[in-house]
Parts: sequence; structure tokens; C-alpha cells
Amino acid sequence: MSRLLVTGGAGFIGSNFVHYLVANTDARITVLDKLTYAATREAIDGLDRVELVVGDVADGDVVEPLVAQHDAVVHYAAESHNDNSLNDPSPFIKTNILGTFTILEAVRKAGTRLHHVSTDEVYGDLDLDDPKRFTEDTPYNPSSPYSASKAGSDHLVRAWVRSFGVRATISNCSNNYGPWQHIEKFIPRQITNVIMGGRPKLYGDGLNVRDWIHADDHSSAVWTILEKGTIGETYLVGADGEQTNLDVVRMILKHFGRPEDDFDHVTDRAGHDRRYAIESGKLRQQLGWQPKFQDFEAGLAATIEWYQANEAWWRPHKEATEAAYAAKGQA
Repeated sequence: MSRLLVTGGAGFIGSNFVHYLVANTDARITVLDKLTYAATREAIDGLDRVELVVGDVADGDVVEPLVAQHDAVVHYAAESHNDNSLNDPSPFIKTNILGTFTILEAVRKAGTRLHHVSTDEVYGDLDLDDPKRFTEDTPYNPSSPYSASKAGSDHLVRAWVRSFGVRATISNCSNNYGPWQHIEKFIPRQITNVIMGGRPKLYGDGLNVRDWIHADDHSSAVWTILEKGTIGETYLVGADGEQTNLDVVRMILKHFGRPEDDFDHVTDRAGHDRRYAIESGKLRQQLGWQPKFQDFEAGLAATIEWYQANEAWWRPHKEATEAAYAAKGQA
């Protein structure tokens, strides 16, 4: 795989994967990205062997010739913010479902290998006291327009594998954190609030649990699946990083030497999933993958330091982000 096409490669998780490829492979990489508000040229500027094509993943006239020129496609491009999907589901349907269909048709015609990146949110949520975790056999039960659109895209990939012989794999990953994540997301929002002298904002009681994984570990997992995964298989990606939102906020406050109760409760999100938890044994046992960032608090500290060092990137967007939350009564 000497030439790779990465859709959504200027977004948070996609750009971290591009950095991983540059550091760990000799591949030439083309990034296809629409450059919406959640993507940024800065994340991939100056990287060797990387070319950016600005375009829509749902535009077949752009996608088909690009796919034909590459050995494999890694499909990250997605609308992914739950709150935004509740306000306007239409971009999620277009990008996540129609965009995936467009990619599938292009790889079918070209015979190109595909890896489709999805989310654990397609499985719905777990009770806080449930000892189980999500596995590859967990039934789909999405609860938001975002997670429903990703569930739909997963089903399309499976159908194209079975019906047309498309050479594809799927991964469903838990919540990512790390550099270049838009400040509307939970962890960077709290970090940047504190950097600016404000207070973190906690949905509801803050006891919702997320299974956190550093974006670098997600990247290494995707590359492992692309190299070693069995066509038609799904692999769950997680790093055993379960934390309540409350505990994450307290860790951020602790890092800055602030009292652990120095935060504000805000109105909870509609349909807020209670707990996610990933069982990634299949990926580890069959393909030999292991996460490197197994100390969440240390990874969080490194992420805080990155946001402190990159204020020039996120600060111009902070006012508009907080205004959007204020309009929903979550400021």
C-alpha cells in the first residue's frame, strides 16, 4: 500500500492518522477533506508526502478518480458532533450515509481496499452498573441522528462486502482525545475554558461514562487492521479508559491547581447516552495490537499541554463555540 487516500484527513482523528502514517510508513498520502469548521489545514501543513484535495466525500466526480489512483482508502470523513446532529440532522445524513455510499461505489469500481472508521455509539449505551462491554456481536441501538447515520454507514459497508465483494473492514472506536480536536468537544472545551480563566461545564450529574483512547492509539489500531485485518470483519478499538465526565473535569482542574468542585453544571443533552465501554480483545488477540497510552491521566496532561502551546490555533474559535452553547442553555 504505497498510496493511501484518507478521507477527512484534516479533521481531528483523521489528521492524527496522517501524522502516524508519515512517521511510521513510506506511503504517499492524499487527504480528501471538505474543510468544514471542524477540520483545519494547519493539522497537516508541512507534512512530507501529503497532498490535500479539498472536496466533498459525497461528490462522485471528485471521489472516483481519486480512489482509482490509490491502493487503499481509509474513510474517516464524517459529521460527528451529537449536539449538532440534534439541531440539524441533514449534514449527518449527507456526509455519513451518502458519503459512505459514494466511497463504496468508487472502491467497487476500482477494486480498491477500504477501511471504514466508525464509532461505538452505534451500539447505544450501557447502564452504569452493567458489567458488560460492547463487543463485535452487540446489537446496534443508536440513540441520536449522528449515531444512527454512522450505524447506517456500517450496514452499507457490510452489504457492499457481501453483495459486490468489496474488500473492506470496519472499526468501531471509543471516544478519542489528543491534539487538534475542535474545542466544541468535551475535553478540549473544558481545557480551554480553564486556560482562559473560566470554569469547566458539566452535563447533568456528570456521571456519564466514556471509554477514552488517545488518537495515536486509534491510529495504530487502524493501520494494524488495514495491514492484517480479515476482509469483511469488524474490530472494536478501545484502551480500557473508562472515566466519568466528572472525573475527567476533576483531573483537568487538578492539573491547573484548581479546586475539584470549581465547575458549573449545565443542562443535559437530550438523549444523552449513559455509558460506553469497549471490549477490544478480538483486535488484540487476533491482530496483536496494544495501546501505548494506558495511563489516561498522563495522556490527558500531555493533551492539556498541547492546547496550552497552541492557543493561536483554537482561541479565534472560542467565542463562537461558547456562544453556540449559550444559545442552547449550556453555558
